[in-house]
Amino acid sequence: MAYVVFLAGLAAVLAGLTWFARWAKRHGRGSGVAGALAAYEEAYRTTAHESHHELRRQADRKSESGSPDDF
Repeated sequence: MAYVVFLAGLAAVLAGLTWFARWAKRHGRGSGVAGALAAYEEAYRTTAHESHHELRRQADRKSESGSPDDF
């Protein structure tokens, strides 16, 4: 019986965290955590930090689409 109570509690906590993650993403509240993780990666995982910035630059870049007349 104790296992059932433990698993029910674990499921409730995981469901609450999932709900909070969706709520934070929907309301744009996740940027603080992303900034903290970026600072950690800059200090301890240099290659991951560089990759993070490269991916951000790629996302910010607008792709140039050619004109239909460019043959």
